[in-house]
Amino acid sequence: MLDAIFFVRRSGCQWRMIPHDLMSWDAAYRWYRSWAKDGTFDRVHDALRDQIRVAAGRDPNPSAAVLDAQSIKSSEGGQARGFDMGKKTTGRKRHLIVDTLGLLLTVIVTAASVQDRPGGRRILQYGASRFPSIALVWADGGYANSIDNSMVAWAQERLGLLLQIVKRNDDVKGFQVLPRRWVVERTFGWLIRNRRLARDYERLTSNSETMIKLAMIQLMANRLSGQTIRWPNATEREAARRLTIETKFAA
Repeated sequence: MLDAIFFVRRSGCQWRMIPHDLMSWDAAYRWYRSWAKDGTFDRVHDALRDQIRVAAGRDPNPSAAVLDAQSIKSSEGGQARGFDMGKKTTGRKRHLIVDTLGLLLTVIVTAASVQDRPGGRRILQYGASRFPSIALVWADGGYANSIDNSMVAWAQERLGLLLQIVKRNDDVKGFQVLPRRWVVERTFGWLIRNRRLARDYERLTSNSETMIKLAMIQLMANRLSGQTIRWPNATEREAARRLTIETKFAA
């Protein structure tokens, strides 16, 4: 059953195109919808995340997190589609809060027209209710700047969170590793390696959120089982090598 569901997520195919030697597509979709609705995927995801944090010598309840959003193109039609003026993208926006290991804590999918600040307030409020242990959240300049810095005060007064903005150095051209922010950017990179997530094909935003959790479930399960990652090509192997070096310098 899971092989069929993971096949759709990894390959990006339609449910009706699931190979017959796995199982019938309607049964796979029925179980997928059932487990998503009753919270099975959420419970599995949270249990795996706690195990990885414990294995890494961390407390299961995180005290710090990183916030960011990603605009992604979507297929035609469906719920909550919009146009992101900044990224010139028509589709949806993924708002993520991850821990310092890059593991997903909370996710909310909205229309791409939803700006970072309203979306950030919404997911911070949701994340604070689920993880009261979090006291510090890093975010980029899209959430607070010299023009509008109200979100920092709002997070402190309403949620008891210290929202620390990590700004990019305008004097540096091209790619640069920013403290803490690279963690959530790496998580976005993990997600879009799945073809179902390289573009938002879901009709409902709840299904989009479920597919993100499924991607993290398999990633965490592979990590706990000790499986090595097989990079598809030389480009991704080189990117992984550079990211490892940059991570060491950032630490």
